[in-house]
Formats: sequence, C-alpha cells, structure tokens
Amino acid sequence: MKNITLFILLFSICLIPKNLKAQDNGAAIAAGVGALVAIGVGVAAVEQMKERAELTATQWILSNNPELNSFSLKTMDFDGKKLKDISSASVITFKIQEFTPSDDIKLNGRKQVLLGFTSHGWINEYGIDFEKVKWFLIDSNKWMDMMTNYVQVASGNTKNDFIQEQLLNGKIVNKGVKVKSKTTIPFYKLSGDMYVVTDYSDDMKFIYNEKSLGIFLKETKNLIQINRGSIIEIHDFFFED
Repeated sequence: MKNITLFILLFSICLIPKNLKAQDNGAAIAAGVGALVAIGVGVAAVEQMKERAELTATQWILSNNPELNSFSLKTMDFDGKKLKDISSASVITFKIQEFTPSDDIKLNGRKQVLLGFTSHGWINEYGIDFEKVKWFLIDSNKWMDMMTNYVQVASGNTKNDFIQEQLLNGKIVNKGVKVKSKTTIPFYKLSGDMYVVTDYSDDMKFIYNEKSLGIFLKETKNLIQINRGSIIEIHDFFFED
C-alpha cells in the first residue's frame, strides 16, 4: 500500500509543468500531498467504520438471535463509498446467510437482511454512535410483504398475488415494477412535495414520495429513505439464484 501511494505521489509530481515558478511547484506539490493524505484518511476511516459496523451487527445478532449458530454477515453499504456518502445514509444493511460447517463450506442456508435505521448524528467526530441505530432483522417472506405493501401505496394496485408475481420476476425501478423491459405496475407520478402513506405495522408507516421508499419509524419519529439502488440490491440478494 505504501509503494502504491509513493508511486501515485511521484506520478503526480511528474505531471506538474516544468515551466512553473519554484513557489508554484512547491504549492502544487503540497496540495498534491495533502490530497493524497486526505484520500488515505478517508479510505482508512471507511474501512474502520465498516469493520466496527459489522462487529456491532454481529453482536446484535448474537444477543437477539441465539438460534443462529453458523452464519456469514457482510455489509452491503461500505464498499466503494466515500465517507460523506456513508454519513448521510439513512439505513445500513447487512446480508446474513446461514451455512453448515464442513471442510468445504458453502453459503447455501437461509438468507436474512439486518436493517440498521440511522438517525441524525449517527456519525460524528468520534466515529459511529450505534445508540442512534435501530435494528430490524427480516427474511425473504418479510421483505416480500414489505415490498408488496410499498407497491400498493405507490401504485394503488391491491392485487397481492399479481404484485408478488411481478416482484419475483422483475425489479422495482423509479417509475414502477418492471419485468424485463416492460413496466407492469406503474407508480403514481408525484412531485417532490407529495406523499402517499400507508400504516404498515406497529413499528412503521410506508411513504411513497417520487423516487424513494420512505419508512416512518413510530417509536423514534424518524422518516428514513431507502434509495432505489438499495431496494434492488436487497431484492436481488433474496431472490436471485
């Protein structure tokens, strides 16, 4: 890693035009070094946060689901993300899959997703404050029920069997549920200040607003937004072979 950083630094210096004044060279080199240091700190901070998040999620599973004896737990959120992207996230998600211990381990057991809904200030100068994260563990049946209710509120379609068939064969996109290249369940066309709400459970309300799934947590009174990319990623984890 040190060799790569040194190479990038030397390469950056070589790109500086030779006809610049000495003081300009010095300023440019200093700026380049500062940028590289900032990048390194950002990458290290995200990796450290990822490790701590996975540790905390694992501890939550061990404390609240003692029946899980053999499982894999990985975050869906931190890879390839910048620190500012993570800090603004409304939910962090972890994919969990059980397995049977053996010499040749294969992840072929039951799949679940742990949702960690964040609230304002969950990342600060000291790192992650997990007291500001509320956890929900769901399986594929629960996810399908959630998405069915969301599609109902976003489209007005109340045919559960039809909705679930479309969800199994397609994906939720910005304009509705799409199977291959065809939109089979169109969503309402709303402006940014319009909301359609359904009372999903004792814990949550679902809100459809333009291009996102909104979840209102009744206990904390926080409105959480899950972007379309995260919905597709969770859906693929549960239902793709």
